[in-house]
Amino acid sequence: MKIVWTSALLLGCLMGFSIGVDMVQGFSFSMALQNAYSPFRVMEFAELFVLFVLFLLLFCFVAEVFYRSFKVKKAKQRQK
Repeated sequence: MKIVWTSALLLGCLMGFSIGVDMVQGFSFSMALQNAYSPFRVMEFAELFVLFVLFLLLFCFVAEVFYRSFKVKKAKQRQK
């Protein structure tokens, strides 16, 4: 339970810091809140591309794990 509360506290502090920085830059509170809750809208193309590549690599890793487990399961069935 400590992990959940620590994570929530860290989230709150980081969101507050993000909103504070946006407000110092001249954004209104509502716009700063919108930027904090929807980070994909304020990303530039290069950041979105890096995020896309990261998710693509993560998908390939998960697909490989499922493929290998399926292959092992099928080999065990053949041995029986």
